[in-house]
Formats: sequence, structure tokens, C-alpha cells
Amino acid sequence: MLKACPDYLSGQMLCDYFQVSRTAVWKVMNQLKSEGYHIEAAPNRGYRLIQDTDIFQEEELQRAVRGKWAGCKVIYKKTTGSTNLDAAAMAGELPHGAVIVADEQTAGRGRRGRSWVSEAEGNIYFSLLLKPDFLPERASMVTLVMALAVAEAIENVTKLSAGIKWPNDIVIGGKKVCGILTELRAEPDLIHHIVIGVGINAHQKNFSEEALAYATSIDLETGGFLNRTELITEVWARFEALYDEFERTLDLGALREDYNVRLVSLGQEVRILDPKGEYTAVSGGIDEKGRLQVTKEDGSRESIFAGEVSVRGIYGYV
Repeated sequence: MLKACPDYLSGQMLCDYFQVSRTAVWKVMNQLKSEGYHIEAAPNRGYRLIQDTDIFQEEELQRAVRGKWAGCKVIYKKTTGSTNLDAAAMAGELPHGAVIVADEQTAGRGRRGRSWVSEAEGNIYFSLLLKPDFLPERASMVTLVMALAVAEAIENVTKLSAGIKWPNDIVIGGKKVCGILTELRAEPDLIHHIVIGVGINAHQKNFSEEALAYATSIDLETGGFLNRTELITEVWARFEALYDEFERTLDLGALREDYNVRLVSLGQEVRILDPKGEYTAVSGGIDEKGRLQVTKEDGSRESIFAGEVSVRGIYGYV
């Protein structure tokens, strides 16, 4: 009722509606304040909810979900080791589209076994569980679907221009604001589940000197204060729409143009960090399978798989 009312809400009206005393209403308002809601009380006027709060909890997240299946079940944890590990451990009892959300990860992980440093509070960490009916060879493309969903969601909510560093880092102004890690449990011809982990720097203001050269946060870029619930549920909504499109063809043909528009290396020289030997090439965007198309210095073309190599800009992170 507070959320739906743009002005003060009469305390007496609340008493009459819920058939409780003024003391009971007062206690509930104090409880809401203790949970982080900014509530203003004025004599003879009642209570008013100040809408600049960033309440990050299970009830708020579940209430804000707009899609049919992405976010159908939300599990929130103040602190956990890794939301990816949690989702994998609970996969048997959770439905397709369930998400594990945390304020803090103590054992976050990135690609190739790297650790992911998670701030104690103020950022976005979640893992989305999928139980698809397609072959494991298609699973890697889902990572790029999530990258596009995050980029679109950031643009929709903040009006910032979000780019993608192939295959799945989201960058703003040339600095990383989000990382994505996809893991799956599968047999050669069957996927048991896919877990997509997403970490977005939201409120973070302090970075190490080393990280400051390539990392940023939404708040630093906007100069404002992000509502994390709004952004995370927009990510889920965009992912659901894009994933449904991907599922129709089981390739990225329909999404490739939107992805390539945001590809920060498109048409640029990049350094291909291939275990077989590094080389310089020009990035030409992804194909329908999510492979990066590059043109080598000798004019030959090659398709790069994300799991096999890394790509860096010639003069920096992107």
C-alpha cells in the first residue's frame, strides 16, 4: 500500500483496513525501517515511503519478477560461497528458471578457474538455473545470450551505453562492469542442467589500483544510485525473451546483429591468446554459433571458440 500511494498514507486508514491498533501500525513501520525502507511519518498526515531505497531481499525480488519462467523461484542469501555452486547443488529440487541471489560471495569464481572477488554488499550476484532440451554442444551459446541480456538491461534501466567484450564481459566506457560464468552438468547427448552465474558491479566505489585500470561500477558511471532489484529483474526479463528466441533455432542467428552492434572489438585489432601461439587479427563479429570471426595479418579468416582462447585489445583490456 505504501508503494502504491504517491503521497502520505493515513495511519487511521491503515488501522481500519487491517483492523489493528495504531500501536500495531507503528511497530510495523519501525520493522520496515529496520529492513532498510525509508519511511517518513508526519503528524495528521500519516506515513510515506521514500522511493530511493535499494532493498535487496527475496520478497522484493519475487514481487518485481515480470516474466513467465525466468525468476519463477527466487532464493536470496545474504552471504554464500558461490551462487553457481548453490544452484548446482539444488538443481534437482529447483525448477527451470530458478535463481539464487546473494549480497556477498566468499568463493566466487570466474572463467578458467580464476577467483572472482566479491564485495561484501552493494553489488549483484546471481545464478540462473536452466534445464534445456538440447544437446550439450549448444550450451556455450547461452553465455552470449546472457551477455546480450545484461547489456540490454543496463541500457534500459540506466540509459548507459553497454558494450560486450567477447564472449561475455560487459563493459562501460572501456571498463568491465560485469562478468558471466556458465557451467553445466551433462552427458555426451544430454544436459542435466546449466547454471549461468552473473556478477555486476552496482554500488561499488572502491577498487584496487590494479582493478581501477579495467573495472568500474554502475554508480560510478551514472553518478547516481542504482536500484538493484530493478536492474536484476530487467536482466531476467530480457534473458527470458532472448533465450526463447534462441531456443526456436538453437543458434544465434536472430540475435547476432544486436550482439555485434555492442561488440567493442568489432573492426578493431585484437590479440588472440591461443595456447598454440598468439597472433594479431581484426575482429569481424560473431557468427550464428557465437564464434568470433577474425581476419589474420595474412588475410586468412578463422573462427574462434570462446572455450579455447582469450581475446585482448592491442592497447588494453578491450
